[in-house]
Amino acid sequence: MFTVTFVLNEKPGMDRAEALRYWRETHGPIAAKVPGVRRYVQQHAVAAPEGEPPFLGVASMYFDDQEAFAAAGTSAEFAAAIEDVDNFADPQLTTAFTEDVVVVG
Repeated sequence: MFTVTFVLNEKPGMDRAEALRYWRETHGPIAAKVPGVRRYVQQHAVAAPEGEPPFLGVASMYFDDQEAFAAAGTSAEFAAAIEDVDNFADPQLTTAFTEDVVVVG
């Protein structure tokens, strides 16, 4: 599997609970329509040791391979998902290709 991970930061002026609700209920179904996506996971930051989380959360999209991601990246559905980010988070996404390393489980 080829994984793309996005770190999402809070949108200034937007209520955090509302942002997380929008991300789950509205943005999730938009991202699910990206062609070739095999798995889409949202990890909502709900707390931190120091109190407030330093970011809204992390999302990972899984594809068969890098070519499948490249094809998805040119699709209208991917463009719609990226464009929708501005509705609930800072549109400046930190993005990386990542690899799951399972230590337990």
